[in-house]
Amino acid sequence: MKTRFWIVLGLAVTLFISSTAAAKVSGSEVEYKAGDTLLKGYLAQNTSLKGKRPAVLVVHEWWGHNEYARKRARMLAEQGYVALAVDMFGDGKTARHPDDAGKFAVEVMKNKPVGEARFNAALEYIKKQPAVDPERIAAIGYCFGGGVVLHMARQGADLKGVVSFHGSLATDSPAKEGMVKARVLVFNGDADTMIPAEQVAAFKEEMTRAGASFRYVGYPGVQHSFTNPAADAVAVQFKLPLAYNRKADRDSWAQTRKFLKEIFSK
Repeated sequence: MKTRFWIVLGLAVTLFISSTAAAKVSGSEVEYKAGDTLLKGYLAQNTSLKGKRPAVLVVHEWWGHNEYARKRARMLAEQGYVALAVDMFGDGKTARHPDDAGKFAVEVMKNKPVGEARFNAALEYIKKQPAVDPERIAAIGYCFGGGVVLHMARQGADLKGVVSFHGSLATDSPAKEGMVKARVLVFNGDADTMIPAEQVAAFKEEMTRAGASFRYVGYPGVQHSFTNPAADAVAVQFKLPLAYNRKADRDSWAQTRKFLKEIFSK
């Protein structure tokens, strides 16, 4: 009975500490601009921490800046980072249908200066936050967002690192030798029909030729959008080749946490 008592007490204390830590994370809607375009982001941070600390930009899927991007920002804040879920579409607009999502994404991808300006506006915004060390900033992105952070890395963005989750690897603006300053980490599913093996091979060749510090992780049998639990329902609703994979989701997040610690410690 005594042993059981201490086990129960230990679990209670652990849950209390975890809930207390989570309670210290605050999230707030913020606004910033790229030219005349109003951008609506979400800033998450642990307000109990003192001093300046690293920051991470979170770039949304092609659905737009939604709750999923905000959840990831809060998860980063729980790790002690200041995180900004950015808005790449403008005015915080989101899509409910793949046709609209594709339209929004293409509008940004076909006009690279606009996309770069919106990303850089978020970067400048986060740098100015009182709790942020402007010399230690990274960016992560999902699907469309993964392609965005990889594009910015190719353009020589001043970031410590970028992480792409099931993001597009194709580009018509390949990295030039010595251009990529950020360390690059990419997670994709080997069964992802949206990112074929040829695209993966071309990406690896591009990064190697450019002299980039990169690592590619492929998950056997895993499909597109494997980090998002909502993927299964969307796959059924719109007949898309998507599927959540809990194991790949957890592993990629654990590796990302380790990656961020490494890049920010230097």
